[in-house]
Amino acid sequence: MLSRRAITLFSLLLGAFAPVNADTCSEVRDNTDIDVSSRLQLSYLDEQAEYWSASCSALKPSCIIFPRSAAEVAAVFRVLNTNNEKFAVKSGGHSPNNYYASVDGGPLISTQHLDHVLLDPTTGVIDVGPGNRLDGIAKKLQGTGWTFIGGRIGNTGVGGLILGGGLSYMSAQYGWSASSAISYEVVLANGTIVTASSTSHADLFVALKGGGNNFGVVTNYKLQAHPQGDVYGGNLVFLRTPALDAKLLKAVRDFTEYNTDDKAAVIVTAERTNVNLLDSWILFLFYDGPEAPAGTFTNFTALHPLTNTLRTRTYADLMALSNWVVLKGFQVQIGTETIPLPSAAHADEVLLDGIHAHWRNVTGGGGTLLVPGIVASIAYQPFPRRIAQAARDRGRDLIDVDADADRVIIELNYAFLLPSDYDRMDATMQATYGGIRERVGGWQAEGKLEDVYLPVFMNYGFYRQDYWGRLKEASRVFAREVAERVDPGGLFRDRTGGWKP
Repeated sequence: MLSRRAITLFSLLLGAFAPVNADTCSEVRDNTDIDVSSRLQLSYLDEQAEYWSASCSALKPSCIIFPRSAAEVAAVFRVLNTNNEKFAVKSGGHSPNNYYASVDGGPLISTQHLDHVLLDPTTGVIDVGPGNRLDGIAKKLQGTGWTFIGGRIGNTGVGGLILGGGLSYMSAQYGWSASSAISYEVVLANGTIVTASSTSHADLFVALKGGGNNFGVVTNYKLQAHPQGDVYGGNLVFLRTPALDAKLLKAVRDFTEYNTDDKAAVIVTAERTNVNLLDSWILFLFYDGPEAPAGTFTNFTALHPLTNTLRTRTYADLMALSNWVVLKGFQVQIGTETIPLPSAAHADEVLLDGIHAHWRNVTGGGGTLLVPGIVASIAYQPFPRRIAQAARDRGRDLIDVDADADRVIIELNYAFLLPSDYDRMDATMQATYGGIRERVGGWQAEGKLEDVYLPVFMNYGFYRQDYWGRLKEASRVFAREVAERVDPGGLFRDRTGGWKP
């Protein structure tokens, strides 16, 4: 009698001659031991609910496949090679762009069960599966004295974060999240499993740092963790006034240029909702140590916040604390722009009277604040040249930011309740980031801003933004060549979402 393994192999070989309308869900369910969930099963419903945007949850995959190893992921891709179905691969589902980690009518491959975190306590090297979220990793590492250089919101999935680069509270010390990668275990489009590192498949190793989902499915991230004990952090909340706008924007500009302590980080966010017409500022402050040295955050704390939750806490606690920003059941759109840091002489013209006034005009005009459930926010995130240098010191990546200028990464968010408002808010998002980019170009032409390289940060990118077009030409060409080499049939290019080189 043939073993189940032999039957599975025989079935997959026969699949090579199957018609192009073969059903991945049925093939995997009937011929392997891999977990497959259909639309009426609880595991399907639970996984579909785990998206940041309800627009992604509304898409209905034909089934959800839950592999538990690289070998099982490889088996799924050997089946996908026998048909022409659209598919998606999901880590945490934090990208709100439809079809990037979601699919309608084709199989969804969930990495939920690839959730291992294996630490070498001597070297700090960790093996991390893409099924982890940042708060889960922080909790598993709590008490070890080591930390993963992740993002700022605990609910973020590790897969999408690292493949997009990953901006961290600790980026001034260690670069991108991807900068800590030692190697990747990757399932290629044809079902081959390879290890990409600086010495093996070295081009693929570079392409996976900022290249997104174009080259394969990473089933293990081998990362260098860094020493860490308790941290100092939390939120400051202010009710908005025009005078406060000016003071906070000056404070974030000055922090970007003058802060010399790489353990300190801030995110300065303005938020408007139609719930009680709330108009506020919410700040995220972080220091990689149990106490921030005197004066580190004085420009922010001295402005008399309504709420101040800053205190010494564990990093795991800080990651869990951040999850309030995830609004379950809302349609979510995220966009971004990168701007040169304005000089002190032009700070008000650029930040206050320019970018922030534009954002307030867009969100306050055209009935945007009348959209049911609307929450509009703009986040100013310092990107000092030290972050770029820290990334460069740790190896090549596709983002390739020059360490010759200070910048600010701006994140734009719109959350709202009704799917019927999606197209309207799509146009609003385009007007928001488009207006910022137009203004920056004008100030550069007038000599009021430096003419420097301004990539779109993938982790915040709106699907209509030209991610690859905003990278350097050498990075685009390199990524295209790597993609054509590891996926010559274009399976990832043609059959799943995301920005394509």
